[in-house]
Amino acid sequence: MPAVVGAHTASVERTNLTARQMNGRLVRKTRSYSKQLDALTASCAWEDWVYHRTRPRKTLAIRVHEGQRRWHPQTPALAAGLTDHQWTVKELLLTVVAPQAINTK
Repeated sequence: MPAVVGAHTASVERTNLTARQMNGRLVRKTRSYSKQLDALTASCAWEDWVYHRTRPRKTLAIRVHEGQRRWHPQTPALAAGLTDHQWTVKELLLTVVAPQAINTK
């Protein structure tokens, strides 16, 4: 395992492919490109929220019972301890996130 996450080209390309598959604004040669930076930023933020909170990963699965071959898949946010359950898209849409100040003095 590399000491730095994403040290190999394959992991970077896998991340780029997943982002392009989930976000139409990142697809090459498409009509759904973003003309405004705000629209691209919002679209990428939404893609990150959906990826990390709603989509379980087999590689992050935990064993349900010791001695059995049953596994419970986890989302990246659940595996990192940022949330206590797998979110639904409806939950994401109903959640209000307060914007953070970028430059506070």
